[in-house]
Amino acid sequence: MTFNINEMRSQLTLDGARPTQFYVQIQNPANASGDVKLPFMCEAGSIPASTIGEIQVPYFGRKIKVAGDRTYANWSVTIINDEDFLIRNAMEEWTNRINSFEGNLRTIGGASPLLYKSEALVTQMGKVGTPVRTYKFKGLFPVEVGQIDLSWESTDQIERFQVVFAYDSWMIDSGITGNAGGE
Repeated sequence: MTFNINEMRSQLTLDGARPTQFYVQIQNPANASGDVKLPFMCEAGSIPASTIGEIQVPYFGRKIKVAGDRTYANWSVTIINDEDFLIRNAMEEWTNRINSFEGNLRTIGGASPLLYKSEALVTQMGKVGTPVRTYKFKGLFPVEVGQIDLSWESTDQIERFQVVFAYDSWMIDSGITGNAGGE
């Protein structure tokens, strides 16, 4: 390893991925009215994380570690709110149909999770406008439609809110950077 900026630069062959070059697509099974608008209004998201647990196996006062099960933390996006409340409305309806606000009932067509779970894509774009990698969330559903802060002091701002999703798994759907093994 040499401490030379030119060596580092030679390794950064594609000039680095930019966190601003992305879009999110979510299929809302309860109300698809905001699905087309969401990629333009979703201003923040993330490439998902996953964690492989560890199992400690004791033996004569010592422990060895072996790989456990993979888990996925919840995933959140930040959405710009427009005065039509189209996306917010759709997200609230999705949660309401999973578990109604007043009746504590599922009204999305039955008890099956297949009816309220959906898919989402987060696509990392390259600097020349082409997709570099797409992550696909499977078994996705909202667990929180976040608050919208209101204040008389919030001038020159547009409302934003977060939606937090639980999901079963993610996979690399496509991209020039290869596949980490799919599902």
